Amino acid sequence: MPAALSVDLRQRIMAAYEAKEGSQRQLAERFKVSLSFIRDLRRHHRETGTVQPKPHGGGAVAKLGKEQLPIVEALVTAQPDALLEELCERFARATGVEVSVSTMQRTVCKLKLSVKKNTDCL
Repeated sequence: MPAALSVDLRQRIMAAYEAKEGSQRQLAERFKVSLSFIRDLRRHHRETGTVQPKPHGGGAVAKLGKEQLPIVEALVTAQPDALLEELCERFARATGVEVSVSTMQRTVCKLKLSVKKNTDCL
């Protein structure tokens, strides 16, 4: 997602609108922003009295936090040749939290561990 437009640009747009320097559509073309941005900016200014962008809403919460990293590390250490799917299943049994293979892969990489299938058994 792109960064919020600068407060300076927002102030110039609102000043131009209040000075009736053009319609919303003309201002959108002039300032190279979308018409919906002009509408949303006007609504935001009307409701809050400011043109400051809204704070970032955050993001998705990770299923595996710092508390679970030692569990994953113990699972990999106990059986370093386990497949990622097997690690996911064992992690779910140990914690009750189901994670995807890609989440497990990112966690293993974060811990700087290696998961390799043992080919000596074949």
